[in-house]
Amino acid sequence: MDIVGSIAMSMRTSKPIARRKDLYGSWGLRLTGDQGAGLHVVLEGTAWILPPAVPAPVQLGVGDVVFARTGEGYTLANHPDAPIVEVSSLAPTDQWPLPKPAVGQTPGAVLLCGLYALDRARPHPLIAELPAVIHLPARAAIGEPLRSVVDLLGAEVARDGPELGAAVPALLDLLMIYTLRTWYAREAERGAQGWARALQDPAIRMALERIEQSPAEPWTVGGLAAAGGVSRTVFARQFRALTGESPLAYVTRWRMMLAARLLRDTDLTLDSVAAQVGYGSAFAFGKAFKRAVGDTPGAYRREYRDHLSQ
Repeated sequence: MDIVGSIAMSMRTSKPIARRKDLYGSWGLRLTGDQGAGLHVVLEGTAWILPPAVPAPVQLGVGDVVFARTGEGYTLANHPDAPIVEVSSLAPTDQWPLPKPAVGQTPGAVLLCGLYALDRARPHPLIAELPAVIHLPARAAIGEPLRSVVDLLGAEVARDGPELGAAVPALLDLLMIYTLRTWYAREAERGAQGWARALQDPAIRMALERIEQSPAEPWTVGGLAAAGGVSRTVFARQFRALTGESPLAYVTRWRMMLAARLLRDTDLTLDSVAAQVGYGSAFAFGKAFKRAVGDTPGAYRREYRDHLSQ
């Protein structure tokens, strides 16, 4: 089961926004003002990502992928010494104050910029644990699936031009999933702890899969430990050490994330949502949801839909 993909998609609150941007001359962009995540792919030319999001300037080449966890407060430029202008991640790219091309001038870089709206009320630790910026260079062994998604995105953008087609948001979903998978697998190979190690631990991975498959199940620590074939004590200690919370606290976290997605994406009654996430009544579910998210289920749904209508 794709645990990383399920977590990433459970946090996404709307379809990703995709933009192609041709960049000319000397340019620098500090992206601010969004609570989602940013994804960038260099389709042509070169660019740089600059401090403070990274310790030192990093040059980006064709096929490189950049994932910015919060979607704000990071800087892309054609050169480390380029003048920087601040732009909103949500603003249309044709409104960014950038140099205009001369007649016949070719772009120094072509970027595909993706923007994800993520549920920030209670971020999943797998996302919260990430560094501010991830850079996956194409020249490194990023893996065939991720490379294939990058190639497909490049082909779609080349075909559609500035008006990106219907396939691009779906490919951006895949890009995000494979980026996170690749980064966590690489970190595990380097001996990292936390979620990188948790995803590789057979007992913890089995527990995560069972929780995802059956969130309404009345899980116990003993039942989750037995599914992974380890003792209750060993399982509980290892789970907390690697994920940062107890198994049952994680069960509640997953239930609340699923509930939030159902409230956003469906018209299910509160009783139906409660039943799907393991609560016997809308009242009991409402108390748990407010405690976890800070708002009642009904208010959360109304606020989300009011935001969409603006």
